[in-house]
Amino acid sequence: MKTLFALLAALPFGWGLGLVVARILMPADIGQMPAVTIPVGIVIGLVFALIPLIDGRTRLIALLVGTVVTFAIDTILSR
Repeated sequence: MKTLFALLAALPFGWGLGLVVARILMPADIGQMPAVTIPVGIVIGLVFALIPLIDGRTRLIALLVGTVVTFAIDTILSR
């Protein structure tokens, strides 16, 4: 069940990660860059959510904290 929740948390994490990467690569005008970086970020989040080497609860917490951090960084970079 924790893995299911980790998979669900991977989606907003990947979205935020993709936005941050797009803003880092194209700081002035990101344009269509998120169309490339967001799917890659979501795949990275899903892969992390499915790694069996780490406890499901740890993966879930890491993804939730990562979501908050990536959206906070994106908000700072967008100013």
